[in-house]
Amino acid sequence: MPENIAMTATEVMEVIPNRYPIMFIDYVDELTEDKIVATKNVTINEEVFNGHFPGNPTFPGVLILESLAQAGSILILKKKEFQGKMAYIGGIDKAKFRQKVTPGDVMKLEFEITKFRGKVGTADATAYVDGKKVTTAQFTFIVDEAAEQTK
Repeated sequence: MPENIAMTATEVMEVIPNRYPIMFIDYVDELTEDKIVATKNVTINEEVFNGHFPGNPTFPGVLILESLAQAGSILILKKKEFQGKMAYIGGIDKAKFRQKVTPGDVMKLEFEITKFRGKVGTADATAYVDGKKVTTAQFTFIVDEAAEQTK
C-alpha cells in the first residue's frame, strides 16, 4: 500500500456500510471537497471469477460501476452534513467500457461531483488501469436516511 493514503480500508468501512463480498475499495488515495481517487485491487481470489469467465477471468462492468459508486459514497458521506446517512445511485448515464479489467489489475477510481442541490447530485466517474481509461460514466446520486439494519 502506498505511504501517503487518505483513508485505509478500515477507515472506509467506518463511512460506508459495504462489507465482503461487495466491498470494493482497498484504500483512498486522495480526498477533497468534490473529488475522490480510490483504489480497487482486482485479485483472482474474488468469487466472481468462478463464473465470469472460467479460463478468461474478466471483472464485470457492473462491478466496475459499483466500485465507482462506492468511491462516490465515501466522498459524499464524508461531508459533515451527510454523516450517518446513505448515498444511493439514482441513475447511471453514458456508461462506456473501453477495455476489460482482469485479475492483477489495479483500478484507480475517480469520482467528481459536478452538481449538488439538496439531497440530489450528479458526478463524472472514471476508472483507470495503468493510466488508461477503462470505464467512464455519469452518476446521479441521492442522499437519504440510513435504513435500520436487521440482524
